[in-house]
Amino acid sequence: MLNFISFDQQPDNLILNPYSDPGLCALSAPDFLWRSRPRANIQGFAASEHASINAKIEAFLTRVHRHKVFRNAVEFNTFPVVLTDAWFKKSHATAMGKCVIGGASGIRLLNRYSFQNATAAFDPEAALNAYFDHAQSAAIGAKLPLHNGPLPPDTPFAIESRNTFNYFHFISETLCQLCSVAETPLTGPIYIHYPNRDDKTRGFVMGFIRALFPELADRIILQRAPFHHPLAVGVYNFLSSYYHMPDAQSAGLDAEAPSTHYWKGRTATRNSHSVLEINSVDSNLYKLRDRALKAIEGMDTSHLPRRFWVGRDDTLSRARLMKGEEELIDMLGLFEFESVVFERLSPLEQIAIMANAEMMVSYHGAGFTNMLFAAPDAWVVEIGTLQTAIWRWGDFWRLAHVSGCRYVSFFADFNKDDPLEEPVFSEESIVPVHLSANGRARVMSFIVAALGHVPNFARAADLLILAQQLIACAAYDGAERLFARHEALMTGHVDLCLLRAECHKHRQEWNAEFIALHAAYEADPTRWQTLVQILWYARKVDNARITRWALALLRADFPDRADRMVSAFGWLQKAV
Repeated sequence: MLNFISFDQQPDNLILNPYSDPGLCALSAPDFLWRSRPRANIQGFAASEHASINAKIEAFLTRVHRHKVFRNAVEFNTFPVVLTDAWFKKSHATAMGKCVIGGASGIRLLNRYSFQNATAAFDPEAALNAYFDHAQSAAIGAKLPLHNGPLPPDTPFAIESRNTFNYFHFISETLCQLCSVAETPLTGPIYIHYPNRDDKTRGFVMGFIRALFPELADRIILQRAPFHHPLAVGVYNFLSSYYHMPDAQSAGLDAEAPSTHYWKGRTATRNSHSVLEINSVDSNLYKLRDRALKAIEGMDTSHLPRRFWVGRDDTLSRARLMKGEEELIDMLGLFEFESVVFERLSPLEQIAIMANAEMMVSYHGAGFTNMLFAAPDAWVVEIGTLQTAIWRWGDFWRLAHVSGCRYVSFFADFNKDDPLEEPVFSEESIVPVHLSANGRARVMSFIVAALGHVPNFARAADLLILAQQLIACAAYDGAERLFARHEALMTGHVDLCLLRAECHKHRQEWNAEFIALHAAYEADPTRWQTLVQILWYARKVDNARITRWALALLRADFPDRADRMVSAFGWLQKAV
């Protein structure tokens, strides 16, 4: 029973409110609770052999970008807190009998609460909404409680860990918290509490601690839960506890959301929590990246490739063989890619290979955790499935946000007997990838274009797909090289001409932008939207002659649309 958390109770009896419940107080006042940060360019593309699967992938991607992607990333500050009567149970912490819901473990606890009570006599999501609603009302004017007086220097630090064998969870959720430990004057033991059997603890845990926190390594105690601390220092952030905040402290975050389809503002729905999670970053991840890059300064990296395919050491992890892997590796070899296995590199080599990478390519897996250490101009290319898009894609976003790298995912087919049958995650877990010949062609055309080469296409449809992908990734130079190579396919193709105009706009090539827009109009004079784009272009460059010309055409062929434009925008009335 010491390792048991009861979920069959109301949220106010289960969840610790940091503003009003005893058992948790900040060691000192945090500088901030959350703030906006630049987001990475994260894109996903369909690469299935089957039209029906591609349609599902593209519908999912459209939904995500339209309704779930914040304008900026949100950094939640992680700060030390004093915990009284702290129990570490499984991968969660409690203080004074209530669960501490800081960070990613808090999101998992809230999700588990809804799952465990799915058949209960009450609606668990409604109960959580009511709990957080009341917490916000009661927190008006409230401030986080602060610890009074100095702590004994040997006070233990205690960190929860989801487990000690999953590389992604340990690096992104646990190891980074040692940054907070390093900033305190405490000299006591540092406990890392985990739920798994001791024989499942991997060597990478202490390897990374010694490489990045050598001054703390001798104080580390890996201690399986359950474990009790009468008094300990832990860490806290408001990712999962955002809805505890008073409105005054959360003001401004709604402005980052693209729509209210999933994000419900200050209403704590499960959808809102999931949207917040994929757009959020723990402040300690920024600190961990900085510490890692300093650790490799002056290191000889000449033996490490800059373009590489990442394979998997199946002696240390579950086998997820990708069908089509050998063929893809052969193609990558033509462009100076080498194959590596992260598990066979030392911690500092794993950091260094990513810090100096031009492009990393791999199928979905924990290796993408190392994206945290990538340079901002690095390409990180993932090959997954519709299943990994839905269940796992957002997990890695925070790592891309921190590094600022270009994270591109291609979602291909399921490696199963019936590739059209979507796997049930609770029964089949993650199903391996099948990258077909057509899928490989699509992935490779993107890779070579991103690296500065120009593929040759015989069909405008194929050219359009790659051009759209490059422009989505802000690879405008590569897109223009592609257009220039395929002038014959461009002629008379309205979508390609419009894409080229967009490319020129981002490159601030104003004359070329107009030429492309004019070509798009000539390709399809029945499209009134092109004339409207030309009008806005003319306003941008302050060209009255083009304004009069485009407006005359709009009046002649689309009079109702012209009248609406003129009445809506005063600058057009001057051109009448």
